[in-house]
Amino acid sequence: MKTEIRVERDESLPRSAFLLAFDLRKERLANRGELGYLLRAAALAELLVAGNLTDDAGMARAVTAPVDPGPLQAAVWEQIANSPPRSWRQWIRKDRADAFRLVRDELEADRLIRVERRRVLLFPVERITPRRPYLSRKLAERVSRAARGGRPVGRLDQDIRILAALAAAARLKLLPPEREQRHHGRRRVEQLSEPVEPVATALRKILQAAQDGEG
Repeated sequence: MKTEIRVERDESLPRSAFLLAFDLRKERLANRGELGYLLRAAALAELLVAGNLTDDAGMARAVTAPVDPGPLQAAVWEQIANSPPRSWRQWIRKDRADAFRLVRDELEADRLIRVERRRVLLFPVERITPRRPYLSRKLAERVSRAARGGRPVGRLDQDIRILAALAAAARLKLLPPEREQRHHGRRRVEQLSEPVEPVATALRKILQAAQDGEG
């Protein structure tokens, strides 16, 4: 049975993933170097559950064009629709810096984040902070509760369920420590990931390889 997802422009998975990545205590993005992977995965997950993409033996295959997609979702769809079959890992890796810029610019235009640009020793530097920190805090609380359990997976909002699955794959610090996840929540994470399993698995393997120094 095809899984449906509630997606509004200001609640798309890539936008939510960006807001989720803020470390509010330090007022900065956490793991910024890896955020592009998460954003690409979020766009792929959104397209997958909406039926725009399908998993074909481990490859992402275009099915139908999305209606009114966000900038990143549109870019990802066009890439897949006009390319030979490639694995989910390849699509998550591709153009991750561009993914960061697309979502950043979208959120900045909607005044959900503040981007301060300056130069240090001739090098461009930018500081990104949330204009509405309570949105990131509320989102983090909902995702953390979803990952920890208590409420049946089937009763979770679909966007929160998928964000929790991707956050677990990316090992965001808002979730329980990895040791606790292994002991209490491995099955929970598997259940959360079911609608987007190929994307969540690919994201986890990419970031694990990066942390292990394998690229």
